[in-house]
Amino acid sequence: MEFATMTNDPSALDRRTLFKATLGATTVAVVGTELAGSGTASATPAMPRTASAAGPFDFVVGCDQWGARPPASPIQLSGNATNKIIVHHMEFPNSTDYSLDHAKQLARDCQDLHMDTNGWADTGQHFTVSRGGYVLEGRHRSLETLEGGQQQVIAAHCPGENGNAIGIENEGTYFTETPPQALFDALTTLCVTVCRQYRLHAYDLFGHWDFRDTDCPGAAFYREFPQLRRAVQTGLGESAADAPERRWPDIWRFVGGPVVQLGQYLLIAGGAKLTASGTFDQKTIKAVQKWQSAHGIPVDPDATFTAPTWETLVPALAPGATGAAVTGAQTILAHKGYPVTATGTYDANTQAAVTAIQQLHGLPGTGSLDVTTWCAVAGGTVRAALS
Repeated sequence: MEFATMTNDPSALDRRTLFKATLGATTVAVVGTELAGSGTASATPAMPRTASAAGPFDFVVGCDQWGARPPASPIQLSGNATNKIIVHHMEFPNSTDYSLDHAKQLARDCQDLHMDTNGWADTGQHFTVSRGGYVLEGRHRSLETLEGGQQQVIAAHCPGENGNAIGIENEGTYFTETPPQALFDALTTLCVTVCRQYRLHAYDLFGHWDFRDTDCPGAAFYREFPQLRRAVQTGLGESAADAPERRWPDIWRFVGGPVVQLGQYLLIAGGAKLTASGTFDQKTIKAVQKWQSAHGIPVDPDATFTAPTWETLVPALAPGATGAAVTGAQTILAHKGYPVTATGTYDANTQAAVTAIQQLHGLPGTGSLDVTTWCAVAGGTVRAALS
């Protein structure tokens, strides 16, 4: 199962999140009465919710309603700003039982797996969506903090992003299948709600593999993300004109996987002495910061690939090109299910894959890599895909 590949729950708390969680506890105490009932520290137990709860959040089945076990240790709140949604598939069977009872059992099975097998404190994700279109609270206090819209629970769905991103698991396995319409619609509603509460936008939605080395959320599901983002945008009453031209994945030193490997290949193409391992190691940190300094970009202490960093790194490439940047593009395209081999030569298969990405994101199908196409290849959102 997809969850079994994640790190242990305690290690999901990176240094910056732990430090800010302490500061965040004080923040809760002083920002006002809205969050005062949540307690000032992570040791506060979850407040019970009942089926009679009404309002904009009543579509979410709370932990008490599906029969959750108590957490094995106190639930912590993050001091980081919530800046994205990360969507997953559970890699569970594609059940045809679309009932509420099944959805509740799904939540219990998931919690049992995470606590008893993975050794985590509680369910790893903030929310779960069943194939029948039911939305359930995952980790305790996720619904409470969503209602407050000020802080989020520190979760265990994506190490490096557990204090920054709301994690949503979707029942099923979507390597070749796509989710049923009921799931897609419920996920849209949940994403709209999360965006409203945390002041996010449709372009702040990513997949798990945009930040980790994993097959989640599945190639077929991932190719529906442009459609999902458009649906969320409509639900928010926003338009493509409100979006930035490009919203890059803001990878930093606590994440890993194919997108980090892509960044490493781009740094190598720019002259850095690195191994493109997909691990955000000390050499990569230094190379990112050196690049930022050399190009007049604010040097980020966590070596974050900011938008200016990405946009100065990516070269314009056309069929026939060779080199490390080509290898980087081929590597991430292959990981996302395109029939491409990382040869370092921009061949016909690479051109076809790039064209497919462009068509998926509403870009001209040139088959060449310009800066906007690079953003889509890297896992970002482009304005054209929201039109």
